Amino acid sequence: MTRSVAVLSDVHGVLPALDAVLAEPAVRAADLVVVTGDHTWGPQPCEVLDRLVALGDRAVLVRGNADRELLQMARGLDVGLDDDPLSVWGAAQLGPDQLVLLESMPEQVTLDLPGFGLVRFCHATPRDDAEVVLVDSRLERWHEVLADLPAEVGTVVCGHTHMPFLRLVDRRLVVNPGSVGLPYGHAGASWVVLSGGQVTFGRTTLDVDRLVRDVVDGSSWPDVEAWADETFRRPAGDAEALAAFGPRDGR
Repeated sequence: MTRSVAVLSDVHGVLPALDAVLAEPAVRAADLVVVTGDHTWGPQPCEVLDRLVALGDRAVLVRGNADRELLQMARGLDVGLDDDPLSVWGAAQLGPDQLVLLESMPEQVTLDLPGFGLVRFCHATPRDDAEVVLVDSRLERWHEVLADLPAEVGTVVCGHTHMPFLRLVDRRLVVNPGSVGLPYGHAGASWVVLSGGQVTFGRTTLDVDRLVRDVVDGSSWPDVEAWADETFRRPAGDAEALAAFGPRDGR
C-alpha cells in the first residue's frame, strides 16, 4: 500500500535542482514520487526526463502544458511558440524514446492515500493543463474548474503557477507544491509530502552560484548562460507572479 507520496512539480529542465530534491531524506523515504508536469521547457529537458525515468516504478509522471507543447512542436505542429528560442531548441532535443514517453504520460492520475482518500494529481487543473487558479482565486472560479471532479475526490494536487499553497475549497483540500526548477517568491526548490492525512511542505536550499555554473556546464543550449543568470539570480517574486497570473484566472 502507498502510504506516503512526495510531490514535485515544474522541474523545467533544471537537473541540479531535481537531483537536490530527490536527495532529500523525506523525498527518499516516500513510497511514491509524483511529478505533476512541466518536466521540460528548460536547459536540460532530456537529462531531467532520463533522471525521472531512472526512478522506475517509484515515479508517477504527469504531463504538463510545456511537455505537451514541446511534444507537439517536435511532431511539427504550430503551437504559437516559434518565436521562443528555448521552446524551439527544447523540442529539437527530444529523441524518439522521449517523445514516446511524453506522448504516453497521463494528464492526471488519481491515487487512494491513507488519511486523504482519493487524491487527484494534475498539472494546472483537472480539466485543463494550462488554465490558472491561484491561492486567492475566488470560490466561484474554483467551483468552475473543479466542477467535473467526482465528489469522492477530496484532495486536488496541482502545479503550474510555481508558488506553493494549501487551501480549502468548499471542503476539498487543494495543494500546490510549488516549483522545483523555477520557483516564484523565494529561493530554493519547493516540494510537498502527503502522508497520513498530513501535508508537509519542503524547500531545498540551493547555492545560486553553483546552480548557475552546473546548469551552464550541463546544457548545450547556446543561450543558457544569459538565461541561467537572469532566471536564477533574479527570480520573480510572488506578488509579481500573482499580478501577472491574475488576469488569467478571470478576476
